[in-house]
Amino acid sequence: MTFLAIETSCDDTCAAVLGNENQVLSSIVSSQVKLHELYGGIVPELASRRHCENIRWVVEQALSEARVTLADIKAVCVTKGPGLVGSLLVGVAYAKSLAFARKIDLVGVNHVEGHLLSPLLTNPDLTFPFIGLVVSGGHSSLYLARDWHDYELLGRTIDDAAGEAFDKVARMLELGFPGGPVIEKQARNGDPDAIKLPRAWLGRESLDFSFSGLKTAVRTSLGRQGEVSEDFISDLAASFQEAVVDVLVRKTLLAAERYQIKKVALAGGVSCNGYLRQRMSEAAQSQGVGFFLAPPKFCTDNAAMIGLVGSRRLAAGQIDDFSLNPSSRLPL
Repeated sequence: MTFLAIETSCDDTCAAVLGNENQVLSSIVSSQVKLHELYGGIVPELASRRHCENIRWVVEQALSEARVTLADIKAVCVTKGPGLVGSLLVGVAYAKSLAFARKIDLVGVNHVEGHLLSPLLTNPDLTFPFIGLVVSGGHSSLYLARDWHDYELLGRTIDDAAGEAFDKVARMLELGFPGGPVIEKQARNGDPDAIKLPRAWLGRESLDFSFSGLKTAVRTSLGRQGEVSEDFISDLAASFQEAVVDVLVRKTLLAAERYQIKKVALAGGVSCNGYLRQRMSEAAQSQGVGFFLAPPKFCTDNAAMIGLVGSRRLAAGQIDDFSLNPSSRLPL
């Protein structure tokens, strides 16, 4: 079966075509980074307007690259939440219209479930159960994935998500947007032990995350410094990145140990961070745990991961009708 997937939860307009056995025939992502970098973050109204402008040609490009037409599409999968409600509305409305006009099945998909399972797109050795860490601009969550559509939330951020903290700290340091890549680049020239920054462990038993206090500590360090040199910015970026990665890695491996799981998977836009990948890989290897991640193109928002989940829901008969509406805080 050939089906179309659509993802518009935030600022990237995405479409993908998947074939038999979840083969990704095409995956198109139209980024809005240039539009939002002037503001140092995502402007929801601008994002939804740009989705309206982009979605038709993004879908057409995905069909063209896959060498199929709408007549070949048997179902359409779309992100129904969580995310920016204005952005979600564009994708859901387009998918519903397409499903109605073509008389094909419609499947709504949870965006976080897409991220959680995205490593399965390229890792045939990754099997259930596994511990999954989803880290992005809007999400920092730790799950026990027992099987398809069977997940237990083990920990989540109680304030800022990791990606959000990267963006806000990058703005403080005047490094640009998005924060993850620019802080990682700046940190390569810095000493991660140069500036003592806090880690919010939240108690010995907790698997939750908190990065708000770390963000405040960065601001305090800047205020105390007076004249800020390039070397200081590099050291502060490296120390901040070290603090975030330290907490993410330790809590993920703690979850694997506590639940006696021998596989961990890393997903979401922040998982593109090379330092996080390296540290998580080393820590997993030291504990005899298998480590899995997706290539960067499937870590940031994309429609292939939505198609992967949607195909399983379709096979299980979990089809939506035209009352499907997006939810900005859809739980997993």
